[in-house]
Amino acid sequence: MATNRFEILEQMVSRDPANAFARYGLAMEYTRSGDFARAVEQFRTLIEHDENYAAAYYHGGQALEKIGRVEEARAMYERGIEITTRKGDLHTRSEIEAALELLPI
Repeated sequence: MATNRFEILEQMVSRDPANAFARYGLAMEYTRSGDFARAVEQFRTLIEHDENYAAAYYHGGQALEKIGRVEEARAMYERGIEITTRKGDLHTRSEIEAALELLPI
């Protein structure tokens, strides 16, 4: 039986790899624990299963920044802006744009 959030979310993802809710939760747990590389893996897998999951681009980009992969973060933010523009998700788009503007040149 699962005893913590990581275990519960990992079990959910193993049963249904396309479960966006569980995958996002697992990515955020890795982020909260400071394991940004694993968080990035989960955000990328989430995007592979559901490219319209807008928050994954913002948080994935943030995690990439934390591990010094700035150009990959830039690419993730830029793709997130494309997706949110297409979806009409102006709030998330503005958050991603703000993160992109803060990246070093």
